[in-house]
Amino acid sequence: MVYAFPPGFQWGVATASYQIEGAADTRGPSVWDTFSQTPGRVLHGDTGAIACDHLHRYRDDIALMAELGVRHYRFSLSWPRIIPEGRGAVSEAGLAFYSELVDTLLEFGITPHITLFHWDSPQALEDKYGSWRSRQMAQDFADYAAIAVKSLGDRVTHWMTLNEIFCFTHLGYGVNRVPEMAPGTVVNTAKEVWQTSHHALLAHGLGCQAIRAASPQPCQVALVDNYLATVPLTDTPEDIAAAQAAFPLAGTNGGILYPALTGEYSPELLEDLGEQAPDIQPGDLEVIHQPLDSLGFNVYTGVYVRAADNDRGFELLPFPQGYPRMHMPWLHVMPDSLYWGIRHISETLNRPELGIFISENGCAAQDEITSAGDVLDLDRIQYLQQYLRSAHRAVQEGYPLMGYFLWSFLDNFEWAYGRDRRFGITYIDFATQQRIPKASFHWYNRCVEENRIV
Repeated sequence: MVYAFPPGFQWGVATASYQIEGAADTRGPSVWDTFSQTPGRVLHGDTGAIACDHLHRYRDDIALMAELGVRHYRFSLSWPRIIPEGRGAVSEAGLAFYSELVDTLLEFGITPHITLFHWDSPQALEDKYGSWRSRQMAQDFADYAAIAVKSLGDRVTHWMTLNEIFCFTHLGYGVNRVPEMAPGTVVNTAKEVWQTSHHALLAHGLGCQAIRAASPQPCQVALVDNYLATVPLTDTPEDIAAAQAAFPLAGTNGGILYPALTGEYSPELLEDLGEQAPDIQPGDLEVIHQPLDSLGFNVYTGVYVRAADNDRGFELLPFPQGYPRMHMPWLHVMPDSLYWGIRHISETLNRPELGIFISENGCAAQDEITSAGDVLDLDRIQYLQQYLRSAHRAVQEGYPLMGYFLWSFLDNFEWAYGRDRRFGITYIDFATQQRIPKASFHWYNRCVEENRIV
């Protein structure tokens, strides 16, 4: 079978500011600087102070991207690089860097897709009011968004507000335990955690309004979410119905994706949360439920569901011990999660008109350099082939999948795992900053060139 994609399908790669830029001394501190400098928080004590030194090497990196053949690049801006204190004085040097980055992408024929927030919030706002614990964070984010869009919006037409609300709220704030993500704040109740994601949703809504008001030309606005795809164990009507019933209750879907796309928290979730549900002020849901041009879906894995004889009519199935996974504890190989994640938006949430792009998909592998200087990441190629087949199935069945951004273009600072886990299709020798395209780089180059899975 030839797995060809329709003309105009957007092939791209993705990165994030804190994970690749480095040059931490040329911007305001972020919560990830503080978190990674705290002993015991990040593997081997790694930080993103240098990362891939992309700030000094971006031109070579973009030339390599052009060699890869992609015409689309998703990257994020560092809020504290643009506004060092999170609010107030703007760094002209920070804006100039991103302006030059955008110009260089366009020079190489690559379309910039900008994420305004990918977890590196200004430490100054954490010190001032506890960042996402405060409603003020939403307004400060919208003000920052307006500044960025005014500066770059004459050349950039693809904007994303926030990346993976679940991760920087529900994994950044822990109930009576130190959480695994920055800011690493300990709170007393689940309600306080849900309040942080509610404030992030407000930031998304106000951010959408700010982008559209500030853009000097028509633009596309999206939210990027890593919602949990519920995958029916079998394609029977019973298991499919079970997967649909489970969707609002899996992960944080009902409290992040649902308000953004439907204007309401899932009623079943609110019932489950009871007194732990967040406080929602009048008008909040209208702000959160902004019209979107598309939805970015970050997908790595999912959860299997089957019909069950219980009150809910479904059960979520645990992964057995021997289930295949890549080089992360949570990264179970589950290609169907991509297809079902797309299908649930059209059918379970009843938003068939909403275009979707895969904003991240990829895997960590145990990459090693051979004596010949190659990186033969055949396991990564195998993983990507399977997930792209799932994307192809979605397109074939008429679901509105517009593009695919592979995560990631470069090995990078992998959050709490530091430099230990490699997600890139380009190997980074962190000691020398040498870039070595892996076998997956050359494989993906052919997929892009031929607009099909090879």
